[in-house]
Amino acid sequence: MLIWCAVLFFLGVAAFLDSLFTFGEIFRTINSIFFMLISLGLLIRVSTKIKEGKRESYEDRIQALKEKLKTQEKVKVS
Repeated sequence: MLIWCAVLFFLGVAAFLDSLFTFGEIFRTINSIFFMLISLGLLIRVSTKIKEGKRESYEDRIQALKEKLKTQEKVKVS
């Protein structure tokens, strides 16, 4: 997903440069700007989700270690 977002952003930049320098006017200026902004939004959304996923995995790992510590404390007390 992240790779596709990067490809979309690159295509948006290419479309903007094409309309700016009029190499054939394949894309219009406004459409290329919207295309870049939407793909940039996708990049930000995907990177945020990746960070949230890492955070969730860390939280799961912490919870598992807490449970392991509790069981070891119970064994020591017994």
